[in-house]
Amino acid sequence: MVTAAAGENQCEVVLVGCGAPKAGMGWYHAVQMIKNKCESAKLCFVVEPWFMGPGGSGPGGADFKEFQKESEEKEGIGFFMSMGDLPPVADGKKRLALISGRTADNPRLLTECIANGCNTIYLEKPGAPTVAELSAMRDEAKAAGVTVLMGYNKNVCKYVSKARDFAAANTGSHVTFVSNNAYENTPASLGECFERNREGMLKNMAIHELALLVSFFDVSVETIEKCEADKEFSSCQTLKGPSGTDFTDFDKIKFTITTKNGNSVSVQADRCGGDVSYAAVADASGKEAFRHSMPDEDDKANVSVLQKEYPGAMPYFFSQDPDYITVKERVASFCANGTEPTGIATIDVAVQTLRVAEYLTPTLTKQLL
Repeated sequence: MVTAAAGENQCEVVLVGCGAPKAGMGWYHAVQMIKNKCESAKLCFVVEPWFMGPGGSGPGGADFKEFQKESEEKEGIGFFMSMGDLPPVADGKKRLALISGRTADNPRLLTECIANGCNTIYLEKPGAPTVAELSAMRDEAKAAGVTVLMGYNKNVCKYVSKARDFAAANTGSHVTFVSNNAYENTPASLGECFERNREGMLKNMAIHELALLVSFFDVSVETIEKCEADKEFSSCQTLKGPSGTDFTDFDKIKFTITTKNGNSVSVQADRCGGDVSYAAVADASGKEAFRHSMPDEDDKANVSVLQKEYPGAMPYFFSQDPDYITVKERVASFCANGTEPTGIATIDVAVQTLRVAEYLTPTLTKQLL
């Protein structure tokens, strides 16, 4: 029985795509809301067709069932197989759908969320597998009067704003955004990563950095003059995933984009680079003059606490924990109270970001192979 209910100035949230505890981003969104870290969001429903269906007996299934049982009994959260099974929106309340499932399922899920009465949708990156699909989703939501905001949490990160401020105050400086994951540098580990994130590095891991370039550096397909890969750093491999199928992707990539107005900015992403991401700013001579990391010294104490609370969970959950809270709270407050979602990427930004990713992937692959 569903007993979770949104309070005053809260929206009722339906999490679409929970994933496995300690592994799925949806699960971590749920944990933060259950812990009341987003005051405008009340998690009332979870829609999880995989683990409540065919995936229930596979890897992660038992952990999900334990999470479901505890959430139902202690929090009154309702768990459902599909959006169509949910009760109607409570009187006087707004409903926010947080879509955190497989990218390939997002076009269908967005349609179902609109039909369910959700007036705001929080869509995890990259939003859809292709520009054409995401553009159609944007148009569908606009026609229905539904606002779609994106989970590009690095748009609100402390290290990003500090680097941008430093660069703006120092003429001739050059910004490099560095994103790291902590996968093992083995064919088995990277092969699993390539298959699970089959949309590719630039549509998956590095999509956050591309969103920064679109949002703050005037980068678009139309404004790019050139894109150059750092061949000494970068690596593109073809590896077998768990299914036995071959997948070709970057395990690490570094590139510099120069726009037609002469500005330049760099991105570096490494699947096996560790837990720390950062932004570095070089002065006009090319010497590094500024660096700020995520997590920084102020955040490391929080990371330590979360590691003990959720041992074995994906490390990036902890380093980005404050930013996930910020994005969810701003989106939820917009849904419930109409508050301006400052700094949050719109679906229009997401379309432009995905266009850049689709443009750069063959360009950079050709330079490396």
